[in-house]
Amino acid sequence: MMSSPEFVAGVATAADELGFESLWVLEHMVIPADYAPTYPYGEGGRLPFEDADMPDPLGLLAFIAACTHKINLGTGILILPQRHPVICAKECATVDVLSGGRLLLGIGVGWLREEAEAVGTTFDDRGERTDEYIEAMRALWRDDEVTFHGRTVRLERAMSYPKPTRRSIPILVGGHSRAAARRAGRLGDGWYPLGVTADIFGDRLRVMREAAEAAGRDPDAVEITHIGTHSREVIEYFAGLGVTRCVLTLGANDLDSARRALEERAEAVALFRD
Repeated sequence: MMSSPEFVAGVATAADELGFESLWVLEHMVIPADYAPTYPYGEGGRLPFEDADMPDPLGLLAFIAACTHKINLGTGILILPQRHPVICAKECATVDVLSGGRLLLGIGVGWLREEAEAVGTTFDDRGERTDEYIEAMRALWRDDEVTFHGRTVRLERAMSYPKPTRRSIPILVGGHSRAAARRAGRLGDGWYPLGVTADIFGDRLRVMREAAEAAGRDPDAVEITHIGTHSREVIEYFAGLGVTRCVLTLGANDLDSARRALEERAEAVALFRD
């Protein structure tokens, strides 16, 4: 359904009109038919939506931006080390400018080795490349001329326009591992603990905060986004732990069902408006 312009526009405009703060889309460039069962967010190690429509997230958000007015637009998540950082910085800045500064860039390192290899990138150094890509992209958004010398990125007086509306785009570091929590603390504007259940959330939160403090950053300034199908009680629980945004799943396959699901969840949004 995510490649249906009628469905996407209908869901996006309904969410915008109901006052939801943000709308999130996911990414997989390609899913090899034969891959090791290493999916970390469900039983069996296999993606539950292997044959589902998954448009390019930035192209999809550009379309959604044209259909909406206020709602923020998030990638949950974009697999950063599978994209060239210069091209990705340009694409993100374009979406941000055309949406009036509404892009929230959720990123992760990826878990599917076969996908990384299919798009021509290496898998084992994806963490190191992600760190450099974040720095290089921020420099391209911020500075008129960028000289950047890293192990995986090298720029000499590079100029990239348009700039994002605030010469920056919030980067939310996603993932379930301690490494992801540390990266969020060191480098993230936000933390998107994808797949982190309540029993390990406290541990990952501690790791994130300790990493922020070690990097000389204020851990309270790292915004926390949590995703799942939440009851009001669960939302209140995570809010008490410092979560400022809960992403609620719809689980709807047609526009009428999606609109009803949005209306049913609209009450929960009020918990995070204050």
